[in-house]
Amino acid sequence: MPMYWADFGVDLHLELDASGGRRAGLETALREAIRDGRLPPSTRLPATRTLAAELGLSRGTVSAAYDQLVAEGWLVARIGAGTEVSPLRRAAPPPAAPPPGPTPFRYDLRPGSPDVGLFPVTAWLRAIRRALAVASSDAYGYGDPRGRPELRAALASYLGRARGVLADPERIVVTTGYVQALVLLTTVLRDGGTPTVAMEDPGLAFHREVVRRHGGTVLPLPVDERGARTDLLGAGALAGVGAAVVTPAHQYPTGVTLHPSRRHALTDWARATAGLVVEDDYDGEFRYDRQPVGALQGTAPEQVAYVGTAAKTLGPALRLAWLVLPARLVDPVVDAKRHLDVHTETVGQLALADLITTHGYDRQVRTVRRRYRQRRDLLLARLGGSSALGGISAGLHATVHLPPGGPSEAEVLATAAARGLALGGLAAHRHRPAGGPPGLVVGYARPPSHAYPAAVDLLAELLHDQPR
Repeated sequence: MPMYWADFGVDLHLELDASGGRRAGLETALREAIRDGRLPPSTRLPATRTLAAELGLSRGTVSAAYDQLVAEGWLVARIGAGTEVSPLRRAAPPPAAPPPGPTPFRYDLRPGSPDVGLFPVTAWLRAIRRALAVASSDAYGYGDPRGRPELRAALASYLGRARGVLADPERIVVTTGYVQALVLLTTVLRDGGTPTVAMEDPGLAFHREVVRRHGGTVLPLPVDERGARTDLLGAGALAGVGAAVVTPAHQYPTGVTLHPSRRHALTDWARATAGLVVEDDYDGEFRYDRQPVGALQGTAPEQVAYVGTAAKTLGPALRLAWLVLPARLVDPVVDAKRHLDVHTETVGQLALADLITTHGYDRQVRTVRRRYRQRRDLLLARLGGSSALGGISAGLHATVHLPPGGPSEAEVLATAAARGLALGGLAAHRHRPAGGPPGLVVGYARPPSHAYPAAVDLLAELLHDQPR
């Protein structure tokens, strides 16, 4: 079937089937272009001489096709004004019913997102301008799967200074967000014959599904008041585990810090079994009432794959995260990254490298840390310093433990939703929803500043109204 392009002021693709004659083929092609909206009403068509030359047809063929379409009402011809698509719109098919959407909420206190309104637009634009002004031409081509050397060098310095990570730029791989880092590690573990992964219970269900979808087998690693039960690794149901994914600095979602004895048990297990510890340091910069807890990776760099991200300090839209890898995993992870998406986009990497090296990133961290601490303090004040609150010394969320004998977690969440307040629940984070006591997960970073006080007031009112 011959295909032609016509220039109507803009390019128009016409498929001319000449099997029934050239004129009939042109008529059919123009009808289809009008019917599907590529030639909208009142579009002026080119003169017959012009269109004939563009399509390689005779002028008489084009004139006859125009005359037929005018007779059928598809086109309108006016003396001195040329030929155009009829302005009469044909009846459009009825629109499809919209898919059911989420219940609209006045206030959103679900965990997992920062206040995106705090993104440092001015500082980011300056960083982009500075970075692009000095970038070499190779920055705009295909790059190293590990990421730009400027960003890897900047991250090695920053992570060592701020998080106690032993980071060599050659062992850093920049990824398109935390999820991609988890995909790469799962892929390497699967291909290496150790696909079974222990993941904290409770933990983020989406991350468990990511591991499963990429060939991993997930086993629950219980969490108590001292953090993940790393003392259980290597025995019983967890005897064959090849990796453990943990959030040692601020467990998600309970907020507890991994006890020193559990940290030692974790690294001892990894050394003894050649297992891998995946350290998810998703909110390591946010500490309020105690000294920052250094990264686990600093104590066992050959056993721990450290994962950090800019999602909470800057914003999820950047899709920038980083892996600091044991030496043995660098090549297989780089190979997996190359075959997944070649490399992470470059301009954001250059801008972040500039922001880090000029200490704009440190200033941003201090700014948002101060804002989030104020929000945390307001949550404490509104809830009366309740002992039911957990995980409040760090991070961007807190847990509210619901009393036994009261309304169920599902009932509290439904009541909150009916009053326009979105909250998270502990059951959704458990490997088995009924596998632990009920509770709420309250994110205090997501709402914009002007809406946050009213959101917390509504939460306090909701909890006060619940039967004790």
